[in-house]
Amino acid sequence: MQDDDIVAQWAERVRAAAADNRPLQLRGGGTKDWYGQTLGGDIFDTRAYSGIVSYDPAELVVTARCGTPLTELEAVLAEHNQMLAFEPPHFGRGATFGGSIAAGIAGPRRASAGAARDFVLGATLMNSRGQILHFGGQVVKNVAGYDVARLMAGSLGTLGLILELSVKVLPRPAAEATLKFSMHGSDAVRKLNEWCGRPLPISASAWRNGTLAVRLSGADTAVKTARYMLGGEVVDAVEAERFWEGLREQTDPFFSTIPPKAALWRLALPSITEPLQLPGAQLMEWNGAQRWWITDTDAQTVRISAKQAGGHATMFRSGPSFERTAGVFTPLPAPLMKIHRGLKAAFDPARIFNRGRLYPDL
Repeated sequence: MQDDDIVAQWAERVRAAAADNRPLQLRGGGTKDWYGQTLGGDIFDTRAYSGIVSYDPAELVVTARCGTPLTELEAVLAEHNQMLAFEPPHFGRGATFGGSIAAGIAGPRRASAGAARDFVLGATLMNSRGQILHFGGQVVKNVAGYDVARLMAGSLGTLGLILELSVKVLPRPAAEATLKFSMHGSDAVRKLNEWCGRPLPISASAWRNGTLAVRLSGADTAVKTARYMLGGEVVDAVEAERFWEGLREQTDPFFSTIPPKAALWRLALPSITEPLQLPGAQLMEWNGAQRWWITDTDAQTVRISAKQAGGHATMFRSGPSFERTAGVFTPLPAPLMKIHRGLKAAFDPARIFNRGRLYPDL
């Protein structure tokens, strides 16, 4: 089937669903079905609309369709020694480009490179009327006013059906090295904030069980100089790659130990926050700004603790017996929720796309 035929067929299906008030569950590879509130509605498979539309390595911009396999896109970028700098996790085989942006989840490099939304330049979207909407473009300096395209990052498909996305890519670093240090959590927080205030090529960091790992990325001379300045033990390159991939994909042993009555929480906190003295296993990333916490503590206590520290908490995964009635995402203040409802009404007036995926009343 031709691409135009696919889009026309999709528009017809969307209009029919809107007319019948029948919700649609937008789904690519399904590798992130567990993320967000409980899914519902008829599955709308986006993988048929696939392929790279345009790619100009000299301009560091790629445009691809929603159903493009993430592995395929990354392989094409790698041929030109380039990458998606926010290191989107796959969380399994079959992950799609559209799904990675819709989820808005970034990997270990996020603290130095930026979030998924920071790389979105343009988006083509289908609303619940079956209309095709275009936002942004394919150059960095193309935004005047509200940057609508970046709303797609982290929207979990609640605003509309993403058809195409243009994103900025970056060159792969010429050199990388990972160092590890034996260090208490409080010392790790202080050291990371001290080091990040200096011109060091730190691209990722992680602390757990008394060990701090730091990844250096950049020019060969810069990496060698930083290795000399920081000291520590150099990790074998193969072992280091396996470690950072394990964090990105959550295949690391830390993430496989969620008890049936516990949950994995992602806390976004000021990077200077001391390790929280709370029960359960903890892992710090992003120079201390992201904390993973496995605990059977109730949701209210977790969210109060995060708020008191100046941040918020997301219930990322949970054991089969954990009570999820508190919601996955931190409840929004009334003014922010009003904005969310306004955006939902503007893009999805029929309220058929991934209904309730972010919040039950959206």
